[in-house]
Amino acid sequence: MGQRKKLSAERRKEARTTQYFASLRNIPSSPRKMRLVADMVRGMEVNRALGVLHFSNKNASRDVEKTLKSAIANWEQKNERKADEGELFISKIFVDEGVTLKRMRARAQGRGNRIRKRSNHLTVFVDTKAVDNKKAHRDGTED
Repeated sequence: MGQRKKLSAERRKEARTTQYFASLRNIPSSPRKMRLVADMVRGMEVNRALGVLHFSNKNASRDVEKTLKSAIANWEQKNERKADEGELFISKIFVDEGVTLKRMRARAQGRGNRIRKRSNHLTVFVDTKAVDNKKAHRDGTED
């Protein structure tokens, strides 16, 4: 590995220590279905988001809820304290496409159709409201 790549990798690794996130990989559902649920809770306060996910009819909401709880636990572990009510919110949530398994389905007259079994990767970032306000004041913009 070159020196420049090594330095850039170290900077990325350092930046990750101040971010609080959790990711779930190779979820066996299509990214399109998962993005519907992710859009539902993007930017919400975590307790409200957990309530929305718990009572959602979407099957993908279970995986998002599981990942969000993990991200909250990661925040609490790094800060060595419990999160207060209304302190944390979902700063970023995104769904990436995973591997696609390709299968064949038998059709009439010796033909076959391709079936694509899609998967996705979910990443949830949580942060505090105080950090968001500091960034806004530093940039000179206010909410």
